[in-house]
Amino acid sequence: MKNIVVRFCGDSGDGMQLTGNMFAQLGAELGHEISTLPDFPAEIRAPQGTIGGVSGFQVQLGSGVYTPGDKADVIVAMNAAALKVSAMNKHYHDHAIIIVDTDALSAKDLEKALYKTDNPFTELGIPETVQIVPVALTTLTKEALKESEMDNKAVLKCRNMFALGLIYWLFDEPMEKAIRLLEDKFKKKPALIAPNTKVMVDGYNYGQNLALSVNQIHIEEAGVKNQASGRYTSIAGNKATAWGLIAASQKAGKRLFLGSYPITPATDILHELAARKDMNVMAVQAEDEIAGVCTAIGASFAGDLACTTTSGPGLSLKSEAIGLAVMAELPLVVVDVQRGGPSTGLPTKTEQTDLLQALYGRNGECPAVVLAASSSANCFDFAYEACKIALENMTPVILLTDTYLANGTALWRIPKLAELPEITPQSVPEALKGCYNPAIRDERGVRYWAFPGMEGYEHRNIGLERDAVRGTISTNPENHEQMVLARKHKIEQIANSIPELQVQGNAHSNLLLVGWGSTEGHLHAAADKLNCALAQFNYISPLPKNTREVLKQYKRIIVCELNTGQFAAYLRSQLPGIEIEQFNEIQGQPFAVERIVNYASK
Repeated sequence: MKNIVVRFCGDSGDGMQLTGNMFAQLGAELGHEISTLPDFPAEIRAPQGTIGGVSGFQVQLGSGVYTPGDKADVIVAMNAAALKVSAMNKHYHDHAIIIVDTDALSAKDLEKALYKTDNPFTELGIPETVQIVPVALTTLTKEALKESEMDNKAVLKCRNMFALGLIYWLFDEPMEKAIRLLEDKFKKKPALIAPNTKVMVDGYNYGQNLALSVNQIHIEEAGVKNQASGRYTSIAGNKATAWGLIAASQKAGKRLFLGSYPITPATDILHELAARKDMNVMAVQAEDEIAGVCTAIGASFAGDLACTTTSGPGLSLKSEAIGLAVMAELPLVVVDVQRGGPSTGLPTKTEQTDLLQALYGRNGECPAVVLAASSSANCFDFAYEACKIALENMTPVILLTDTYLANGTALWRIPKLAELPEITPQSVPEALKGCYNPAIRDERGVRYWAFPGMEGYEHRNIGLERDAVRGTISTNPENHEQMVLARKHKIEQIANSIPELQVQGNAHSNLLLVGWGSTEGHLHAAADKLNCALAQFNYISPLPKNTREVLKQYKRIIVCELNTGQFAAYLRSQLPGIEIEQFNEIQGQPFAVERIVNYASK
């Protein structure tokens, strides 16, 4: 097969995220392209064995991989509830393989998962073309570790490694590399290495020695062969975002300051940066969202590369302070890892519903730059780009990622710092020493940046409107309009320094799919099937300057997004006269490529 899709599912305590990540990591080390979808339950911990507590992890690996896949080729179901959720949501196709733990299909297990009969396979209507592989995972794991000194609870936590070993056999993966990966994963808990290794190897041998009536599946070739040469790894979006911020601070010669407050699903960025004092990072966990952004603004005033991380509810709380950064014209990077809303909403599910909040969610005329990452890997690139734009243009930049990108992983080529674009933070000319004020601007309309400790550049920066010449407080009506337009022009001129919009796929088609942010992989796969064009936006405000020129070439334009049409509405406001359709879903899940294709084929 050119590529394969595997979905691991079970209780939150069954280690499905660990199992899926290890399988994906081995695939990346073998040179395959990968895309993953961790699918957490929204509940903190639902009762064991219930539908609400099912945790899933889906991974596609091979070549030409853009998404985690619509449907799985192989399902690993650790209990009756996981089997039911997989069937209810049609997570597998009609010729899939389902490996299920028969020890978790007792009458009590079926009752917890709300089955009505004692035959789950018939009740769920699983097609006869699906191959069921019953494996007594619990019994076999206990047998494998009967000589160990582990208690029963600890032994049962190793079931996922038996299942993983069986999957390694199914795809004929090299066990020596799998063992090395497991040893690296548990290096901080060495007591767990031996038992988990034994169980994983026993799972592999179970498939091999008992000659299960399942054909092994061979993945044709490593997808990375078609990529640029270099060092590759598997990386999650949140880690890539953190590393992009660090790289930008190193390139700009600025200390990186993070003022943040923990919030799902953005917290991992705070964790990653808090561990990097060696890279001149100062991370502050503030008492709330407002304190987080305000400490970052203070650090920016003091000359640092300042950022704050959050999700949709936190972006709401930070809105007034972001307005302060706009008025004070200070560089600030705000990372919003979008999740299902409103309010607490669906904190572990994905959506693209913060776009209009990022664009307009502040009082007054308050323009800021808005960017959106489109893959787990390029979260690095756009975190770096956000820093570059903020430092060079003295403005807040809001970077939108989402839960799908943040928790998912992708193959990533590790860049050298020398390869990255130069960052030249705005500074202040020597000629202004002794006569500097914060209203003085360069030829682009960007104010100069002086900060405490620079002798001869002492000044006050304020949240009140400033005089356009003297930088002092002003309530003059004409001056206010002049300053509003000056701040607006400063954002608009950034379009001159960002890349123009590029069309992917069949540029000569009459049909253009349009997306922004994390939908790129799904739209790319859909465009391939439809043989049509694709325009994916990473730069939202300002838009690329050739946007109208590109869109007006197509007879039919479909804007696809995981909301009710926010980007479509924005495009209509910016590009009057351009006719567009909408395809929207708000289900807490990424798009299914098949549904996009079906809609566009009408």
